[in-house]
Amino acid sequence: MALGMNRDVFITCAVTGAGDTAGRSAKVPVTPEEIAAASIEAAEAGAAVAHIHVRDPVTKQGSRDLALYRETVRLIRASGVDVILNLTAGMGGDLTLGSVEAPLPPSAVGTDMVGATERLAHVAELLPEICTLDCGTMNFGEGDYVMTNTPAMLKAMAAQIKALGVRPEIEIFDTGHLVLAQWLEKQGLLDGPVLVQLCMGIPWGAPDDIGTLMAMVNNLPKDWIFSAFSIGRNQLPYAALAALAGGNVRVGLEDNLWLGKGVLASNGDLVAAAKTTLTSMGAKVLTAAETREKLQLKKRV
Repeated sequence: MALGMNRDVFITCAVTGAGDTAGRSAKVPVTPEEIAAASIEAAEAGAAVAHIHVRDPVTKQGSRDLALYRETVRLIRASGVDVILNLTAGMGGDLTLGSVEAPLPPSAVGTDMVGATERLAHVAELLPEICTLDCGTMNFGEGDYVMTNTPAMLKAMAAQIKALGVRPEIEIFDTGHLVLAQWLEKQGLLDGPVLVQLCMGIPWGAPDDIGTLMAMVNNLPKDWIFSAFSIGRNQLPYAALAALAGGNVRVGLEDNLWLGKGVLASNGDLVAAAKTTLTSMGAKVLTAAETREKLQLKKRV
């Protein structure tokens, strides 16, 4: 899939994530009201898509609580701001082994493993236009935590997402995940155009150097649509790199807290910076309506 520069780019803003970042920046949204406001801020700054996790308002940690999703989505939809909702379906695949000498039973701290239907309960009720599908299993951090997504689990989730009429955004953290995504498509489980997010620079997945990015891009089927991002200080440079590689852009506080050295960012700051970069390169930043048409999405109200 060798492409030239993409000159019609949509921006996704990943507004909060589930990582331990809320204690590092007061600008990371936590409550449904804050997450909704951050999504609206991102849309007004130029993001077509808001990628949403929810957090426990007390612990500030990532959550699967349907009531939190329900309120967050209600507030965004009630605002009248046009933004495509992309709800995570990654929660519920968290496995933390007991220890290096006694991996079983798993640790109660950090383990949250549930079935395909429960992982998609919020998607089934709220029917966003997009939800994520983490296409593989991967080590995270330096301990015993494993992001766990077996082929059987992914097959079941993809079938349910398809039946709901929601578009999965396939999260690719490493090259083997791309092979798994192609396997799902061959079984008729992914509606076109297939939407892919290349998640670069996350230990211990694909590094974010240009060679690795282009190796992944060049192995995408030609009719797939992709975005790409990196984390930390390479997030904003990737706004340019992703577009040059033929893709779309993701920024946001899930992946990076900083606008510049010593300057904490808001989601709106990061979207605005990415938009400035893209427009200075001669690219058009697509609206939610234009992105919806490009991705052939079903608008929800």
